[in-house]
Amino acid sequence: MATIRKKHGKWKVEIRKSGYPNIYRTFFEKATALKYAKDIETQMDKNIFEDYSGATGTTLKVLLIKYRNEITANKKGFAEESSKINLLLRNKICLHSLMTLRSHHIYNFKNEFSKTRVPATVNKYISLMSHAWTTARKVWGVALPMQNPFDLVSKDKEAPPRDRVLTKQEYVKLLEACAVSRYAYLKDAVEFAYLTGARQGEILRLKREHINFEKKVCTFFDTKNGEDRTIPLPDAAITILKKHRFGPFVFNVLKRRLRKHFDIAKKKAGIENFRYHDLRACFCTNALLAGWTIAQVSAVSGHQDWSQLKIYSRIKAEDLVEKINTIQVVNFNK
Repeated sequence: MATIRKKHGKWKVEIRKSGYPNIYRTFFEKATALKYAKDIETQMDKNIFEDYSGATGTTLKVLLIKYRNEITANKKGFAEESSKINLLLRNKICLHSLMTLRSHHIYNFKNEFSKTRVPATVNKYISLMSHAWTTARKVWGVALPMQNPFDLVSKDKEAPPRDRVLTKQEYVKLLEACAVSRYAYLKDAVEFAYLTGARQGEILRLKREHINFEKKVCTFFDTKNGEDRTIPLPDAAITILKKHRFGPFVFNVLKRRLRKHFDIAKKKAGIENFRYHDLRACFCTNALLAGWTIAQVSAVSGHQDWSQLKIYSRIKAEDLVEKINTIQVVNFNK
């Protein structure tokens, strides 16, 4: 039953009912206190009451910190996601409590971030906060409204997938620029990525003990999708691997230095709008043009979802000009 009493000029409501937590609220007007008590008791009688008191005192900032420490910390990309969360923590949207957070707050955040970031990046930040909300409700048992406010915010249309693959002439120029780089590992790291389609992280983590020169294969452990992957090695790749025999890792390269010297080589070769990760797309495209099936390409590239592989298979009409006449057709004129 609810108890309502006046104390220090305010009306205090206390509701005690078996099977429910004790509820305490304070109001300035008696009528408001009576209405609140009646509404809560009705919800309890109908067994539909949910206690949002914990969410009321919890800000989005507190939620994201908990998510970073307990969920993000166990992910492969924890460093990148932690950086995103740390950036969010400095934004004013994190000052709102979970119960006062509304879709218009999220739209304000979206408009602010869109001034300096592309739609795909902004969408990722919103999805990250949305997943933290869902985790709090489903995993941690925080009593939150059924409607996730982030789901009410429409995502901006993202740019189409990158469509950048090196021509043969560009690739030659890039290798020539890498060969004269002050960074000794650059040319081999670029060529190995082009020949195998391996991700940058997989290449930099590759150890000599992961290579079987007799079988001409190497294994990438703990890859992005969570599985180990063994790939065949072309002769040119084996030649590269045999050159580096000292230290635990084949390519004793720091990611930031690789990026820096790769950008210098690109500029020297006159190549624009190209990233190291696009070397992976070059491999996929070259393999498909060579007649590989999508299943064969995915076995080497590590794509579990073949639909994702389509993003990398950038085969254009001009790439097929020489192949079109190889199709056998019946000539009725003879």
